[in-house]
Amino acid sequence: MPEIPNLVRSFDGPATRHLSQSGTVQGLGLVPGRLAPEGLLRTVCGYCSTGCGLLVHLQDGKAVNLSPDPDHPVNLGTACPKGWEALAPLASFDRGRSPLLRDPASGRMMRVSWERAMEVFVEKLGESLSRHGSDGAAFLSTGQIPTEEMLFLGALWKFGIGATAADSNTRQCMATAHTAYKESFGFDAPPFSYADFEESDNLIFVGANPAIAHPILWERVLKNRRNPTIVVLDPRRTETAQAATRHVALAPKSDLVLLYGLANEILRRGWMDRDFVAAHTEGFDSFAAFLEEFTTPRALGESGITEEEFSFLADLFEPGKRVGIWWTMGVNQSHQAVRTAQAIVNLCLMTGNIGKPGTGPNSITGQMNAMGSRLFSCTSSLPGGRNWTDPDHRREVAEWFGIPAEKIPDTSGPAYDQILSNARWGLMGFLWVVATNPAHSWIGQEDFDAAAKKTFLVVQDLYPDTETAVMADLYLPSGGWGEKDGSMINSERRLGRMRRAATPPGLALSDLDIFRLVAGAWGVEGRIGSWKTAEDLFQAMRDLSKGRPCDISGVVDLAALESQGGVQWPCPEGAYPPGKERRLFEDGRFFTKSMRAKFVFDPVRPSPITLDANYPLRLLTGRGSSSQWHTLTRTSRSAILRSLAPTDPLVEMHPADATARGLVPGEWVRIRSCRGRARARVVIASTMRQGEIFVPMHAPDANRLTEPVFDPHSRQPSYKDGAVQVERDR
Repeated sequence: MPEIPNLVRSFDGPATRHLSQSGTVQGLGLVPGRLAPEGLLRTVCGYCSTGCGLLVHLQDGKAVNLSPDPDHPVNLGTACPKGWEALAPLASFDRGRSPLLRDPASGRMMRVSWERAMEVFVEKLGESLSRHGSDGAAFLSTGQIPTEEMLFLGALWKFGIGATAADSNTRQCMATAHTAYKESFGFDAPPFSYADFEESDNLIFVGANPAIAHPILWERVLKNRRNPTIVVLDPRRTETAQAATRHVALAPKSDLVLLYGLANEILRRGWMDRDFVAAHTEGFDSFAAFLEEFTTPRALGESGITEEEFSFLADLFEPGKRVGIWWTMGVNQSHQAVRTAQAIVNLCLMTGNIGKPGTGPNSITGQMNAMGSRLFSCTSSLPGGRNWTDPDHRREVAEWFGIPAEKIPDTSGPAYDQILSNARWGLMGFLWVVATNPAHSWIGQEDFDAAAKKTFLVVQDLYPDTETAVMADLYLPSGGWGEKDGSMINSERRLGRMRRAATPPGLALSDLDIFRLVAGAWGVEGRIGSWKTAEDLFQAMRDLSKGRPCDISGVVDLAALESQGGVQWPCPEGAYPPGKERRLFEDGRFFTKSMRAKFVFDPVRPSPITLDANYPLRLLTGRGSSSQWHTLTRTSRSAILRSLAPTDPLVEMHPADATARGLVPGEWVRIRSCRGRARARVVIASTMRQGEIFVPMHAPDANRLTEPVFDPHSRQPSYKDGAVQVERDR
């Protein structure tokens, strides 16, 4: 084992260390390479996938304030409440400052040294792998850490330690889009640039509420000067739906049959782009035959919309119109999510709405760096978006790492739900949770609770008091956004640079430094053992991306990302001017072997969630406020953000449902499902359809109610569909 205390001390340093040596922020006279103790530090926000540019204000070498970057191409000087308050969670008094180990006798968490923490980590990990094999230990990671840290963790785990079970909480938000794009286009490739928000004639949002979830992107929509028609398909009249041209309130989980019905209607009208389909796609004839059963009466009957609404939706695809279809979790979190996403892709392919300004089947990512996870974390894909099942891809990765090809598994391993199931049933003895909070966020929380009790649970987080951290056997205090260097990839494929503006408190370390400690304690050498800095790992990302659709070899270093306001992939050497915005597939060439996009489809399956006399209400969940973030791990530490959001959990109900139960606004109620119970205050809302309720996902007990249903292709949970009853809290 290395001399860990000395190694830890070597990580410490002033906030101004490793500053960029090039690049100027236009309009502010900021030269990062000349940053003084009092100055500005350019970075990107670490919350959602929008990827806003932020300026950290330094005084005496310390971060004291923050403002939006007026010259960043994503947000152009604006920020949502979370961005403005991004520094507050770092200064919270309840940050973790020392490793903690649970004393088996008293059950209390006791402070230990990093050396002792690593001794226990290696001992427990080794025992579990010896007892259960390579699937006997797992990590569950995040979309919130830099891509460089994701690459280190995944490579360490799978190529250094030899464990095979690992997943990321991007499984909860983006696995569907990843799978859908990969099957349809040959690669996980969101095709758009944010400029497309401003260049559409018709924008359709399916299961998306950007006015709340991605408010800066909604501002981009409002800058559209083409007088666009904005349509929202959503059961609930969301904030976005209220601001749109038209809200079409379809029945929950009826979007797939409606999308197939629209495709059939477009064919009937003769509005398909036959030239594009013939030149750039495959499988259309089979798709056209499949659509015959999706008649207008069927689409209307199952979706619950009117004939006039259906005709209005079909009119949006009139030839000559630029149509962009945007989706988020209302599509991704479903029992048939991948095929729903591909129904959107199919609509765009058959009408030629792809590769042109203002068009595209466009998936808005949830967490800031979910795309970094998808491409480089060694979970769903090998580095560079390669396939585990492809022997050539495994050989390429093995050669780069200098390891035998047989050391690389031919499968990605068990998915998130399968990992927890294995742990619950005693097939796994070690679980490492990094920068995520599944005790709150996982669907059907009792599954994670049971898994945690059966394993040695290591939790690596900023705070020791999250719902997951309080269950830990070993807690490792980590640095967060603003305390580390690296890069992140946003929804439009833009790599942005995250900068270190502060030092983690006490003995806390960045996640990269903790991964280095684990590698040293396990004795990992070679490429992985040689990585010391974010720049080392960025150079590895450049190498591993060469020749791949996500090629970033044209980005010289992290400093180049900063000076250019971020760079969209692909950016191979010498191919594009720095900073140029671009969309994919402008040439009609896709990433499949035939270079043609594929029409992918399946019969519609009914939701496995059924209502009955005991549970007569349909449960919907989602983002509750632009000032809240997921499980509130960070946003709850800001007094300002707390003041902008409800302090009590809420449930929104249609007036008729509240009246039938004798409920009044503000009253406490019990919500129960076949899985669990929750308490909330009633909000009577005409924005709800009768028979449906809405619970924000930030509520601690929200996922006591949800049922563990998964898409069969992406293994993504169906958070947006449940059966519940609401009763007065007696």
